[in-house]
Amino acid sequence: MADEVVLLGTYVSMFAVRVKIALADKGIQYEYKEENLVNKSPLLLQMNPIHKKIPVLIHNGKPICESLIIVEYIDEVWKDKSPLLPSDPYKKAQARFWADYVDKKIYDGGKKIWTTKVEDQEAANIEFIECLKVLEEELGDKPYFDGESFGFVDLALIPYYSWFPAYEKFGKFSIEPECPKFVAWAKRCMQKENVSKYLSDPDKIYDFVVMLRQRMGIA
Repeated sequence: MADEVVLLGTYVSMFAVRVKIALADKGIQYEYKEENLVNKSPLLLQMNPIHKKIPVLIHNGKPICESLIIVEYIDEVWKDKSPLLPSDPYKKAQARFWADYVDKKIYDGGKKIWTTKVEDQEAANIEFIECLKVLEEELGDKPYFDGESFGFVDLALIPYYSWFPAYEKFGKFSIEPECPKFVAWAKRCMQKENVSKYLSDPDKIYDFVVMLRQRMGIA
């Protein structure tokens, strides 16, 4: 009997994009349900009663929550194609560390750019660029963070790239001159069909951020 796979997400969520790319890389057929986070569905509340957040992967009726945990689950269950995590325990631990760094530093740093007060803008921009430079140093001269192939850290990080134009517009700065190696890596990832196909449209992300700023009372 075929696996029943359902993904609950939102179009603008970089976390849902991770799961979409992982499922596509593994060639897994699934049903996608777009969630309205203002009016959350009974299914979402049932499947993630603790955090009530997306994404949620439902595999044969059982929910898996939190995007990086979902990606690891996908990699373990469908291990016969396109491995995302290294098999070596040390390299696997390092990949988890850098994916965690992405969510702690890039998510928070990016949000700070479009929510900060004008007088704190430059400091927020500098902090974000410094985080990208740390990632550039880890990338080194490798084509991908895992080496020669697109892997777990690349998958964790690339969905944020759709948000960069919004960061640049609200922060009034440019990322590529400061982090050319990082942008070259992102463009390399974008050449992968499963990445370019599922990454959110930057214009829609920008419109979404404008709406969020209005709700938060930010001019």
